[in-house]
Amino acid sequence: MSDEGAAVGAAGLTTGAVARRLGVSPTTLRSWDRRYGLGPALRSQGRHRRWGPGDVAMVEEMCRLAADGVPPAEAARVARLKRGAGAGQTVLPPPGEGARRGGAGSGLPLGDVRRECRGLARAAVRLDAAELSARLLDSVAAHGLVTAWEEVMVPTLRAVGRKWESSGDRYVEVEHLLSWQISTALRRAPLLLPRPYGSVAAGPPVLLACAPDEQHSLPLEALDAALEEARVPTRMLGAAVPTEALLACVRRTGPAAVVLWAQARATASPSLARHVAGLEWGPAGARSRPLVLPTGPGWDRRTAVEFPHCGSLGSAVRMLRGLSGAEGAVRRPPGRE
Repeated sequence: MSDEGAAVGAAGLTTGAVARRLGVSPTTLRSWDRRYGLGPALRSQGRHRRWGPGDVAMVEEMCRLAADGVPPAEAARVARLKRGAGAGQTVLPPPGEGARRGGAGSGLPLGDVRRECRGLARAAVRLDAAELSARLLDSVAAHGLVTAWEEVMVPTLRAVGRKWESSGDRYVEVEHLLSWQISTALRRAPLLLPRPYGSVAAGPPVLLACAPDEQHSLPLEALDAALEEARVPTRMLGAAVPTEALLACVRRTGPAAVVLWAQARATASPSLARHVAGLEWGPAGARSRPLVLPTGPGWDRRTAVEFPHCGSLGSAVRMLRGLSGAEGAVRRPPGRE
C-alpha cells in the first residue's frame, strides 16, 4: 500500500482533501452525500467526515460515470452498488430512486435515450466544439453511422430544438453549433468506417437535393454519408436547389434515383417530384427515367402513395444500394418500370 493509501486507511481524508483529489468542490461532495448517500461510512467523534479508501473509490466512480454523461442519480446508484459489492453487501437505492435510462442533459428534455445523448447535450450546452467532435466521431465508430444518426444525433438535435422553442431566443447558438459539428462529423465519418460492400458501384449515381425553398439539409447529409459508406455513388446538391438546376443535373448525370428532401409542408413540391419522375434520357428504345424518392416530414400522404417511401435512414440506404449495381444496371421496385 502506498503512503497515501496507508494514510487514508488509518485516519481517512477530510472532505476538502477528497475534493482536491477529484477536482470537485467540497459543496458537491456534501450534496452527493445528502442526496444520494455517497458519503463516508464513518464519522469522527465530532461528526466530521473522514473518507476511507472505499469511500474515495466510490466518489471516483461517480465522477467517472458523470463525465461519460450518465445522469447523477443513475451514476450514484452504480457507485453505491459497487461499494456494496466490494464489501460483500447488497446496497439498495434510496426510496423513490429508480434505475431509469432517461434523464436530463444540462436542462435539455432528452427523455429515454442512449447514454451518449446526455454527454453530447452537455457538451453542446457548454459550446464545447472539441468535445462535441470527439463524442460524435466516437459514437459513429462505436455504433455505425446509421445508428449514430438515428439514436444519438437526432434525439439530441430534437431536444435542443424543443428547448429553443420553449425558451424564446435562447439556445439558438447551441443548436447552430451542434448542427455544424454533426455536419462536420458526417463528412468525416465515411473516412473512419470500414467499407463492407466492396468497391464503389459502377452504375448511375443517386442524386440528393433539397426542394427549391428548403434550407435544412442535415438529414440529406446523413444519407449522403451513409451511401458513401455503402459505396453507392452520389451527387449531393445540398440545400435550396433551384428547379432548373435540379432538372439540368438529372439530364446530365442520368441518376438511378433522385432523393428530394423537404422538412416542411411549405417547401415540399409534389409537382416537381412528378416532373422529375417523368424526365427521360438515352437512345431511342433504351431510354431511362429516375426513381424519385421524396423524403422528409414535409411530404403529404398522397405523395407517399404515388412514390416509394422510406421511413428511416437505414431503409433508404438499403433501397438505394439496391438501385446502383456493380454492372451499372438499375433495379427498380415492382411497378416502377
